[in-house]
Amino acid sequence: MDLRIKNQTFLICGATSGFGKSTAIALINEGAKVVGVARNERRLLAMEKKYVGKFIPLKGDIHTSTTIDQAYELALKHNISGVLINAGGPPAMSFDETKLENWDEAYRTLLRWKVELTQKLLPHFKSQNYGRFIYIESSSVKQPIENLVLSTSLRLSVVGMVKTLSQEISDQHINFNIIAPGSHATPAIERLIKNKSEMAGISYEQAKDEWIKNIPMKKMGNPDYLGAMAAWLLSPLAEFITGQIYSLEGGSVKSTL
Repeated sequence: MDLRIKNQTFLICGATSGFGKSTAIALINEGAKVVGVARNERRLLAMEKKYVGKFIPLKGDIHTSTTIDQAYELALKHNISGVLINAGGPPAMSFDETKLENWDEAYRTLLRWKVELTQKLLPHFKSQNYGRFIYIESSSVKQPIENLVLSTSLRLSVVGMVKTLSQEISDQHINFNIIAPGSHATPAIERLIKNKSEMAGISYEQAKDEWIKNIPMKKMGNPDYLGAMAAWLLSPLAEFITGQIYSLEGGSVKSTL
């Protein structure tokens, strides 16, 4: 399928690992260019070397205003058509384990920077009367997940922002959508399984087996397939889709909504 994004440029946060990397590669394979933001310089340079002329690296922490400003300048320079807003989540905790400073940090890493980056980029998309925002959140926005109270609570705030934006700016060809993944074969899930094994006093392999048993499809998701979906949502073909939450979770979410 031709996504009609050849020679377009996209800003991808967390571009060297997990869903960000998968989305970046999917876009490049469709002939697009990627401005990739990540903290790991070695991985960034490896992506730049592999995808010569197609991958523009930016080393920095996207949670910070400094990196957001740098990403914004590159976005304007390369006239981006869309952005994947994506970064890791807070540590797994139950409510009783949390302290107020954990909530403050979760606000910083899960909500505040996304608001700041969205506010920065929105005038650019308005000026060209076109744009795509995709936010990678979690299936916990559909159904709470054990020991992820910080992630669930703050990601639901992102849902509120995205749903509101999709109503306020729906007539300017700027779309806002959320992908809410469940368990995929990514470093983030590996960390959660490791946490579960330590808390339960079992091996990592045992914890992983138990984790997979709780997925109706009895397997982890493939992040490359999510990346392909993200690339489609970032393309002109998704022109009539906005304000939606797409759960890719192997049947784990029991909600009918």
